[in-house]
Amino acid sequence: MSAHTPKALYRDEGIVLRTQKLGEADRIITVLTRRTGKVRAVAKGVRRTKSKFGARLEPFTHVDLQLYTGRNLDIVSQVESIRSYGQEIVADYPAYTAGTAVLETADRLTAEEKEPSLRMFLLVVGALRTLGERTHQPGLVLDAFLLRAMSVAGWEPALGECARCGEAGPHRHFSVPAGGTVCPSCRPTGSAMPSPVTLELMESLLTGDWARADASQGINRRESSGLVAAMLQWHLERGLRSLPLVDRSDARPAVLQPAEPLIVGTGA
Repeated sequence: MSAHTPKALYRDEGIVLRTQKLGEADRIITVLTRRTGKVRAVAKGVRRTKSKFGARLEPFTHVDLQLYTGRNLDIVSQVESIRSYGQEIVADYPAYTAGTAVLETADRLTAEEKEPSLRMFLLVVGALRTLGERTHQPGLVLDAFLLRAMSVAGWEPALGECARCGEAGPHRHFSVPAGGTVCPSCRPTGSAMPSPVTLELMESLLTGDWARADASQGINRRESSGLVAAMLQWHLERGLRSLPLVDRSDARPAVLQPAEPLIVGTGA
């Protein structure tokens, strides 16, 4: 590209996943966008106190961006806030730790930059909105997001049939390397034997049956969380830094109010 060639401008909306300092005044932001996929871009001067849009480019913020393509990183030229979920999420520690894990998971599962992933974008927006509105327990929201994010990535766990041969269940054994429940003939050595109620909870979280998920007991939630975390770590080949820090001690009842489903659609 010559010095006289105009750089391509484009506009998109996205969720800010993370930021890092660059030089004395700039910041690199990682954004999962609706149409473009994951984008890493430089926001110039945003760390100065007089920056016009520094506060809008923080994690948990849903933004409308105008960018132009750079040689290595794109450049943010304009930004408008659509909705900031940060204040509601940060004010509640269990929601904050779950939200941090949501953002890190989305970042890790969209490894390729500028590969569109509308379903992942919608999952992140839905999870952050639900965490902010307190309509379900943060740990349940996180596990629902992780199960559905793995499904988007092509790693949906088998919960109603054998992960190896497809034989209809229910099956009592669960193998993380195999990809879910396994029949007696396919059961590898070392398979777990979770409670059938735990497997029902995982199915509820995957399909959005919140009435059943909200009525679940702590012992089944803990067992479900362990299986979900183990599956995610197996596929990523290393764990998330934020996942061990998730606070699952919050046992307060969720706010009873109408809420949109965690998956808000797949249309553009």
